[in-house]
Amino acid sequence: MAEPKHFPVLAFAALLVGGMSIGFAGIFMRLSDVNPIASAFWRMALAAPFLWAWAFAVRGQDRAAGKRTDFTLALVLAGVWFAGDMALWHLSLHYTTVANATLLSNFAPIFIALWVWFAHKVRFSRIFIVGMSCALVGAVMLVGPGAAGAPGGGSKLAGDALGLASAVFYAAYQLSVKDARSAYSTARLMAWSTTVTGLALLPFALLSPGAFWPEAAAGWLPLLALALVAQIGGQTVIAYALAHLPASLSSVSLLIQPLTAAVAAWLIFQEALVPLQMLGGALLLWGIYLSKRGS
Repeated sequence: MAEPKHFPVLAFAALLVGGMSIGFAGIFMRLSDVNPIASAFWRMALAAPFLWAWAFAVRGQDRAAGKRTDFTLALVLAGVWFAGDMALWHLSLHYTTVANATLLSNFAPIFIALWVWFAHKVRFSRIFIVGMSCALVGAVMLVGPGAAGAPGGGSKLAGDALGLASAVFYAAYQLSVKDARSAYSTARLMAWSTTVTGLALLPFALLSPGAFWPEAAAGWLPLLALALVAQIGGQTVIAYALAHLPASLSSVSLLIQPLTAAVAAWLIFQEALVPLQMLGGALLLWGIYLSKRGS
């Protein structure tokens, strides 16, 4: 008789912790006193040394496992796409709520499926079409109150558009990482992509209106939290978890991330969602979940 398989409790807990960690990214960005692009740059610049230390520590294991250690175009593409995602998402947080920016950025799985359909002529299943329809309706319900509002509605709508646009770049980043992951270890892939992302963001961070350097020593704390909690504690921990969990459970991180962002923004910044937006956010997440199942 075959022994029953044990559920990977540690990996599942890591998935939840990673999703919650990324959910706090918008909070830390709002607490920083530098311009939005600069906060994205410092997130990468402060995380890179830790990631490179990890990459060098496991380089012997990489060679033994036959993993690549050289620098290729795949690593450049991953970093450039992630730079676009970070720039647009951090800008969106400057104009719209943390919850809206985070929820709309989670459109990435739908854009991935659309690319696969366009590039590889993969047919959509019925459940994907239902899920995409639900997600689109949910997005309209989520954005609608801000677009129809009085003063600031226009800028909030622009922020929502930037949040949705960031999902396109995040989808491209995920596709690039998927291609590179079989050749590179997680440590080296994240070290290189984070470094390239930081270098791509640097000129825009320097030219953007607003401060590039924190005004006081305390101003480094939110930026360090972005690097350690969101970039390393979120991205790295989720990468570990997904290597030990079935793909169907990856949607848990999708659900916990915007939920964490919405609750934290409500408690810290009093950014409460109206009932219509709550319903729209729930419908958006449910639609993305269905789309992932059917894609």
